[in-house]
Amino acid sequence: MPITCYAYDPIEQQHTYPGHPEHRGRLATTMQLLRKDGILERMLAVPVTPIAAEQLHRVHPPTYVHQVEQMAAFGPNHLDPDTYVVPGSYEAALASAGALINVVGAVMRGDARNGMSLMRPPGHHALPARGMGFCIFANAALAARSAQQDFGAQRVLIVDWDVHHGNGTEAIFYDDPSVAFFSIHQYPYYPGSGAATDIGDGPGRGYTFNVPFPAGVGDKGYVRAFDELLAPFARRFQPDLILLSAGYDAHWDDPLAMELLSIEGYAALARRLVRLAETLCGGRLVATLEGGYHLDVLAHAVLTTLRIFENPDAPVSDPFGPSPYEEKDVSSLLAHLQEIHKIQG
Repeated sequence: MPITCYAYDPIEQQHTYPGHPEHRGRLATTMQLLRKDGILERMLAVPVTPIAAEQLHRVHPPTYVHQVEQMAAFGPNHLDPDTYVVPGSYEAALASAGALINVVGAVMRGDARNGMSLMRPPGHHALPARGMGFCIFANAALAARSAQQDFGAQRVLIVDWDVHHGNGTEAIFYDDPSVAFFSIHQYPYYPGSGAATDIGDGPGRGYTFNVPFPAGVGDKGYVRAFDELLAPFARRFQPDLILLSAGYDAHWDDPLAMELLSIEGYAALARRLVRLAETLCGGRLVATLEGGYHLDVLAHAVLTTLRIFENPDAPVSDPFGPSPYEEKDVSSLLAHLQEIHKIQG
């Protein structure tokens, strides 16, 4: 059986800015732990190459791409108050998008069963002509288009468990029934989008599924959302590929959010995605790194995700333990979302 694959290149280290939470130390710490563990030695290393212009322009107009290139070359500059570019950012962003497409290609060709791109900058907030929320290019959206146009996938499901709503991914596919988007996020919170009633438009109506959790939801609520909402939604959609926007900032100790997931909770979600992919699309599951700003939590959460991708029964690496806080009950919200999306309880 094909193995799990990954993509990493130190070019991502060029994209960094002093004092910013999305800095090169995020992946430096993570890669150090992965190498110490030895897990990468068992996995297929996928080459990292810059995304081709033709692929990039499927989502981002050339005028925006040129703007990013110029602003980075003469940086430091900001695409918005939260999103910096420095010399090297443009090349890192091209490589981040290209790496994910290469992982998708390996999985779609059958060279690997599943995989993860361990690259940054992240992408799920990026709009076609606007970078925002630490994101420059819309990595997951670009990968979905590549899966369809380069590798023959007809339907792609994007699951986003980052604590912030993936507004960019949603906007790109809001009227597109060939790409379903399921986002579970803290609400109301940055970027302010992702309401329960935002379900798509035109032919895409019903293919966007937002789970707007209040602050204080942890493992139990997230697992219930996957079991009671995502699983039936995915079975109804019947994807050829599942993409995961894997942010780890819903962890109870993350400094930028207020949800209460543990690494054990992330492992439970990852197991469900692996099994959904095995049931629905031949195991084809590809993750891309989004947020996560407690560096040690991020490292252990990524290690755990890779372990679960490799073997759903693998041990979890969680030195932090469960949330010490009481979790909010979300039963009424889950029932409301089942009504909106016509899912049987």
